[in-house]
Amino acid sequence: MPTEQRLASSATDDARDTADSGGQQPAVRRAGWSALRPLVLRLHFYAGVLVAPFLLVAAVTGLLYAGSFQAEKMVYAHELNVPVGTRTLPLSQQVADARKAHPEGKIAAVRPAPQPGDTTRVLLSGVPGVSADHQLAVFVDPHTGSVRGALETYGSTGALPLRTWLDELHRDLHLGENGRLYSELAASWLWVVAGGGLALWIGRKRTNRKLRALALPDRTATGRRRTLSWHGAVGLWAAAGFVFLSATGLTWSAYAGANIDTFRQSLGQATPTLSTATATAEDHAHHGDSAGMAGMPDMPGMGGKKGGASGSASSPSDVGIDAVLKAARAEGLSNPVEIGLPTGKGTAYTVKQVQRSWPEKQDAVAVDPATGKVTDVSRFADYPVLAKLSRYGIDLHTGTLFGIVNQIALAALVLALIFLIVWGYRMWWQRRPTRDRGLSFGRPIPRGAWRQIPLPVLLPLTLVTAVVGWAVPLLGISLVGFLVVDVALGVLARRRRVPVAAD
Repeated sequence: MPTEQRLASSATDDARDTADSGGQQPAVRRAGWSALRPLVLRLHFYAGVLVAPFLLVAAVTGLLYAGSFQAEKMVYAHELNVPVGTRTLPLSQQVADARKAHPEGKIAAVRPAPQPGDTTRVLLSGVPGVSADHQLAVFVDPHTGSVRGALETYGSTGALPLRTWLDELHRDLHLGENGRLYSELAASWLWVVAGGGLALWIGRKRTNRKLRALALPDRTATGRRRTLSWHGAVGLWAAAGFVFLSATGLTWSAYAGANIDTFRQSLGQATPTLSTATATAEDHAHHGDSAGMAGMPDMPGMGGKKGGASGSASSPSDVGIDAVLKAARAEGLSNPVEIGLPTGKGTAYTVKQVQRSWPEKQDAVAVDPATGKVTDVSRFADYPVLAKLSRYGIDLHTGTLFGIVNQIALAALVLALIFLIVWGYRMWWQRRPTRDRGLSFGRPIPRGAWRQIPLPVLLPLTLVTAVVGWAVPLLGISLVGFLVVDVALGVLARRRRVPVAAD
């Protein structure tokens, strides 16, 4: 296309956006989509320019995390994998072997080898040099009892150092609780940007009833129209995925997540908790960290005297970890499971399934250490609907629900988000005044769009926005910030025009 035609086409697009925004036009009340479009366009523009950097960081770090599962298996193959043996040692013996190699800290839980060729994990808490919210995982060969190594682990998924580092990078940029604000801000705005862009793209193409005009980019277009074509078509395909990422990301955010939990509890849809209180009145305090380690010598940090051999002799009422696992198996808890030790006097063992792939295994039981009887059972099948959906959503978001297929889909989705952000900034650049010799950027969408919205629409819209802003605090706060800056810029612009008019 000749340069003159390309500039004319770009000018036509800019004129259409300016006219639709209503910024320099008289405040004429419109109806329907024509009244809302200028406001949506302005919101989409400012959110795209100002929030896109946070979305870009979240997308890049999320893309890295999507591939961390396979990377983890390769990097830590020695600790995770062993040759398949002909016999399996009792779990209590495996724990004893781990304790001989690592007597520091306190045994918190045990994850038996879930399948042939895997190692058993003995999880230690309170280990010097390991942060309080992490544990030290000791990897034991279930066939020989040899210790394959020890690594820090984090979270209910048992993430090892590489995946933990990438997870924290995505969640808070390694900045702690304050860093979580970035990811929550990105999640708070992603659905707004996606929904607004979808409405604008469909509204722009409403005169063309061909599906191709919506779903596929226009290869004949050039310049800004070509960029817009790719931006709109890819955004159309990815919009539902972005809304999903936003919703699931907010479920475990700091502020919006707390509101979501409160809402679920008010509806009776909270995730059920397992009762660990035992009916036995017997004092279990002497068990300490050695509770359930029947038949194995006491070790430093396990509640007995250093070097003592009190083991089962000093804990005659404890049935032992092997009996606890057997009781859980009788309740149908198949691998993979994690056995949590009693946390104090009158508390039970907890055995919970930890499989996050489809079909989910999230059943759990509590076992009395004195009798070996199951005292409480929690079945995933009995979870409330919202609790199930939350579990499915989070696991789908982290890429564990459907394995490699899930991870590939996530990678494709975040790549689409990255390209959309790049195309968005490119369109902003292509809107810049071409006659300026200095560096300049695209013109913002003119102000005053809200004046075109009829009051019967504007008032409910304001109310809904206030409610959403309260439920999603970082969205509400940043939106107010946008409005304050916008009003300030408008005041400055009017003051600059007044002297010119006076002259």
